[in-house]
Amino acid sequence: MDRYRPWLPVSDATPALSLGEGATPLVHLRRLGGQLGLTNLHVKIEGMNPTGSFKDRGMVVAVAKALEAGARSIICASTGNTSASAAAYGAAAGLEVVVVLPKGAIAIGKLLQALVASARVVAIDGNFDQALAVVRELAARDDHPITLVNSVNPHRLAGQKTAAFEICDDLGRAPDILAIPVGNAGNISAYWAGFTDYVMAGIVERRPRMLGFQAAGAAPIVLGHPVEQPDTIATAIRIGNPASWTLATEARDESGGRIEAVTDEEILAAYRDVVRLEGIFCEPSSAASLAGVAKLARAGELDQDALIVAVLTGNGLKDPHTAEAHAGASILDAAPTVDAVRAVLEW
Repeated sequence: MDRYRPWLPVSDATPALSLGEGATPLVHLRRLGGQLGLTNLHVKIEGMNPTGSFKDRGMVVAVAKALEAGARSIICASTGNTSASAAAYGAAAGLEVVVVLPKGAIAIGKLLQALVASARVVAIDGNFDQALAVVRELAARDDHPITLVNSVNPHRLAGQKTAAFEICDDLGRAPDILAIPVGNAGNISAYWAGFTDYVMAGIVERRPRMLGFQAAGAAPIVLGHPVEQPDTIATAIRIGNPASWTLATEARDESGGRIEAVTDEEILAAYRDVVRLEGIFCEPSSAASLAGVAKLARAGELDQDALIVAVLTGNGLKDPHTAEAHAGASILDAAPTVDAVRAVLEW
């Protein structure tokens, strides 16, 4: 909030709050880019934020503004990352945190973050869209005042646009293409708002084409209608009726971009490739952006010299079960001798 204060809805009355969010790495993928025939492919590693996802950028602003307004409690629906972020920033602010989430549908690495931070977690027999409907109604009631910190809160999206500022600051320009996973659809619109702010201020000359990617089993924007039972291994984007649907399609259309679907198989291939070739471990949902770039590159639909940034929204340790199931190597057993270790390594 300090670095980008002029661009954010904060004032001297807004309480200071930070866990060290932002300033995440922008990394040139030379090996993976080479395989795809792309010379200038980069990733923005948002899993380096304090709770391991991009949600921290918006949550710090939303919680600080809640404090400014006198809130004592915050509430969110979550597929996982929002719960972890709300729990952390709520704890730092001394607020009660309530999380409503789909039972049995949250990756353990995310759920544990909320539980250890002492959030009050309620698991419902339903999906994320139903959880969001519940928390929106609870937040609207007067009998128990509580601030909603999902991405329908405009302060969340204001904070998330700072990632676009950082990309431009690091590159000295806007990328030609920004590729990003699309779940509840707030992040693609936040990035678009950030690039627009910088163009309007004359800091960069142009905005990128926005390429959003949904999982094929949870692709309501691609299909043009809500998906009642979204199903994908990419839990963070397992959303059938995005709250920011209209904002996302506006970003797509204004940028001359696309929102398309990638299969779970394509997501997992990108998930494995980026860590195998580049050493970058992201959660499966994050890999949707790279899966989409790979799909378009192999179809010859991307300029090989285009400056492309793919957003990796969360850390791989968020979903240890998927990591274990799709690990690229196994553990070799050996006796505690040099010869035994050499033998299993076949040296």
